[in-house]
Amino acid sequence: MQLYNSLTHKKAPFVTHTPGRVEMYTCGPTVYHFAHIGNLRSYIMEDVLEKFLRYEGYDVNRVMNITDVGHLASDADTGEDKMLKGARREHKTVMEIAQFYTDAFFEDCRRLNIKTPDVVQPATGCIDEYIKIVSGLLEKGYAYQAGGNVYFDSAKLQKYYVFNDHNEEDLAVGVREGVEEDSNKRNKNDFVLWFTKSKFEDQALKWDSPWGVGYPGWHIECSGISLKYNGEYLDLHCGGVDNAFPHHTNEIAQSESYIGHPWCHQWFHVHHLNTTSGKMSKSKGEFLTVSLLEEKGYDPLSYRFFCLQSHYRKALVFSWENLDNAQGAYQKLIARIAALQEDGSTVDETVRQEYRQKFLAQVGNDLNTSMGITLLYDVLKAKTSDATKLAILEDFDGVLSLSLLEKAAAQRAKAAAAKAAAQTSGGYTVTGEGDAAIDAQVLARGEAKKAKNFAEADRIRDELKAQGIEIADVPGGAVWKRV
Repeated sequence: MQLYNSLTHKKAPFVTHTPGRVEMYTCGPTVYHFAHIGNLRSYIMEDVLEKFLRYEGYDVNRVMNITDVGHLASDADTGEDKMLKGARREHKTVMEIAQFYTDAFFEDCRRLNIKTPDVVQPATGCIDEYIKIVSGLLEKGYAYQAGGNVYFDSAKLQKYYVFNDHNEEDLAVGVREGVEEDSNKRNKNDFVLWFTKSKFEDQALKWDSPWGVGYPGWHIECSGISLKYNGEYLDLHCGGVDNAFPHHTNEIAQSESYIGHPWCHQWFHVHHLNTTSGKMSKSKGEFLTVSLLEEKGYDPLSYRFFCLQSHYRKALVFSWENLDNAQGAYQKLIARIAALQEDGSTVDETVRQEYRQKFLAQVGNDLNTSMGITLLYDVLKAKTSDATKLAILEDFDGVLSLSLLEKAAAQRAKAAAAKAAAQTSGGYTVTGEGDAAIDAQVLARGEAKKAKNFAEADRIRDELKAQGIEIADVPGGAVWKRV
C-alpha cells in the first residue's frame, strides 16, 4: 500500500516495525456531546483504512481512547474542561455524561458500519500510566513544575514543529486567537502534563499524584494509552487534520522524550467536512448528527457513501443537495445489485482475482476510496456471470462496508413480496427497480385509480415525480423507473 505521511509530506510504501503486524492508534472522541457528521468523517475513513490493511493480509491491533477528562475548551490548555461543561449543561455528573455520549458515539458508529477498535480505553482508566510518564519526563529533564502544574519543556527539543514550519509570531502566547497567556510557562510552546487544583478548584475528577491532587492534561492521555496497548513502536497514528497541531505535535514530543527513540513514523490525517459557510463544528450551530440525518429520511450509509466518493486529504463540502445526490446514487447502485440473479452458478475465480488485484492497486494508492466506488460500477458492467459479480462485490464491501449485498437482498425480498401482494389483490402488478417502498406507493396509486379516487392517484404520482420517479401505466399494472 502507498500511503501519504503527514509527517514527511510524501506518499510512500506503508511499512511496519514488525512485518505483517500493524499497531494502529486512533484519537477517539471527547464524550461531552454528540459527535457531528464532520467528526464521523474521520472515523469512517480510519475504518476503511483498517479494513483495507486487513484485506491486504495484515494483523491489525487498533487502539482508541475515549477522552472523559482533561480536554479543555481550547486545545492549548486554556478554557473550561469540556466534560465539566457538558455536565453543567445537562445537570448530570461527569461520569453520567461520559457514559451517555460514549454509548451514543458507538451507536452512530454502528449505523455507519464503523467497526469498534480492538481496544477502547477511557482516559480515566490509565491514570497510573500518565503519572509514570510524567515522572519519567521530570527525571530526564524534559518537564518542570510551576504554579502547582507540571509542564513539558519544549525548549529541550531540537525540533518542536514536526508537521509544519509555523510562523513563530502566529503561535506566540497571547497573539494567536484562542491562546491565553500562562505565566507559569517558560516557553510559549510548553504544555501541561498534569494539572493540580491550582487550575480548577471545582474540577469534578481528580486523583492523587506526586505533584498534588489533580488530573492529566489531554495530550498525555493518548501517549499513555498507546504505549500501554501498542507498545513503544507505533506504526500508524490517525486523526482529524485539526489534531496535527498542537495535539499530535505534543504527543510526539512527550512520547519520544520519554521512550528515547522514534515513536510513530506514519501519520494519517483526515481533512475537514465543511459546510458552505466553513468548517463544521459544534460551536457554530451547524450541529448535524447521524440521528438528524435519519429524521430527515436519509440512510446513514448514504452519508458513508458520500464520504467515500471523495479523497480523505481533500476538504469535503456538505450540503443537503450533495447528500441528496449521494443517496440517489447509492439507492441506484443497490437497485442494480438487486437486479443480479443468485442462480447458484460457479464463481469465475480468475475474474474475481483479477478484480481483487485492481482493488488492491487502486484503493491501495493512498486509500483512494472514490476509485473503489468506481470499481463497483466496473464490476456491474463486466462480461461475467452474476454469481461472479456478486462474489466480487461482497469481497470489496468487506472494506467499503456499504451493506451492498444485504440491502440488495432485502430489496429483492420486498419486491417479491410486493409483487405477490399485487397479484393476489386484483392482479395489479408493479415492475420497477427493486425498491419496495416505491413499489408500495405505485401499488397505492393503482388502488386509488381502481376506486376512482383520481385526486389521490394524482397526488401519489406527483409525489413520486418529485423524487425523480416516472410511472407508466401498462395493462394489468404499472412500470416505474428513476429518471
